Amino acid sequence: MYNKKPRKAAFSHKIGVLLLTHIGMKIQRITKFSSESLFYFYEKDFAKFKERFYQSDLGKIYLAIPWEKLIRSFSLKESRKGPRSYFSPQGKLALMFLKNYSGVSDRKVMEQLNGNVEWQFFCGIYLKEQRLTNYKIISEIRSELASKLDIEKLQKVLMSYWLPYIKNPGHITVDATCYESEIRYPTNVKLLWESVDWVVGQSWLLHKYLNLKQPRSKYNKWKIRYIIYSKKRRKSKKERVALTRGLLNLLDKFIKILDDVISSYEIELPSRYYKRIETIKEIYRQQYNLFTKGEKPKNRIVSISKSYVRPIVRGKEIKSVEFGAKVNKIQIDGINFIEHISFDNFNEGTRLISSVSLAEWLTGVKTSILGGDGIYATNKNRKFISFRKIQTDFKQKGRKGKYYEQKQTLSKIITKERASRLEGSFGKEKENYHLRKVKAKTKLNEILWIFFGIHTANALEIGRRMSQSNRQTA
Repeated sequence: MYNKKPRKAAFSHKIGVLLLTHIGMKIQRITKFSSESLFYFYEKDFAKFKERFYQSDLGKIYLAIPWEKLIRSFSLKESRKGPRSYFSPQGKLALMFLKNYSGVSDRKVMEQLNGNVEWQFFCGIYLKEQRLTNYKIISEIRSELASKLDIEKLQKVLMSYWLPYIKNPGHITVDATCYESEIRYPTNVKLLWESVDWVVGQSWLLHKYLNLKQPRSKYNKWKIRYIIYSKKRRKSKKERVALTRGLLNLLDKFIKILDDVISSYEIELPSRYYKRIETIKEIYRQQYNLFTKGEKPKNRIVSISKSYVRPIVRGKEIKSVEFGAKVNKIQIDGINFIEHISFDNFNEGTRLISSVSLAEWLTGVKTSILGGDGIYATNKNRKFISFRKIQTDFKQKGRKGKYYEQKQTLSKIITKERASRLEGSFGKEKENYHLRKVKAKTKLNEILWIFFGIHTANALEIGRRMSQSNRQTA
């Protein structure tokens, strides 16, 4: 027993020394070298490294992903123009899985990648004494992949690879959840103040650039009043109404000032400016109508930086409203797939027929058992499942009928599976796979973030099943 520990220590030390002393390019891809020349190991030592890596959770994810098919589905190719990218097409995909697996920021991912041999092996790169310092590479790759994301096509690729490890592909459960965006909790006063602060800042920069006199306003007065108001634990209606009125007038004034200056001097500004100013004008219109007429706005904007986010009313005891992407999901033997994703609120009860169609398209097996909560039990859906002879856990209408007790027993089993396994997976993904608060800055990037978070959890589960199957057959 005592002699085994020094061997492990010596082996790990050998890895570090040989990696640092290897002579070659500063950053080299694993695919360009044989196993012996990459790590400068003997074949026996490298086999031990790979065996240890594949036994880890990250190694199981690596084995559970059909890399080549995913690369083709994303249409990723090596760029022949410009500087050569550090990451191959497989490395770019691996970074996204690694991001959700680790649950840390882009900066932390880059720091870990510099010092962790297994992470480098997972991403298919080899770092010598140099370090990757530009962590924004990860966000650039995320934006590239987000523009090419085809959820339906990619899920078909993954399911075709995972199907041998899925039992009962004809048994599915359906439910919806919300993956919240990372924004501060929105209120009307906060939203108006952020809009005022932005337009005043733009006005100040524009007048300074053109050597114009700064316009007079009561900005400082309302800034002090907003700070005092925001610090109060109890905010009276009188204070809120007065502050809202003042911020609306100030916002209207500076929007007109900006428009007059830009039109008078014929200034060309970046496209992101026009996008932001249009968002703020829409916020002003919505808040003005709400304040003066009491009209509840449609497609209500709750963030000036993420104008696509909408309030999702969930009716929960702790959180009645959530802000982010709502996802209708199907689960097949513990593996989750996205059926529909939208930042606008939708009734998931209307998605049952399409959920069944998706499950049958992915698996090639007719659905025989389906679990869903009461919102899916509409008359239209009941007619559909009766016609297809699908067993569900919906509460039965009318008389008990024949085989009532057997149906109730089956219904309880289905309900337990849905309530524990499917709804439990929502919490697991949010807590362990970086989906509690989605920190991406654009709509497409948020969808990509959610996609990789869900399928990183799936890949680990499939990888564990593959490992168990290999042990049984060995």
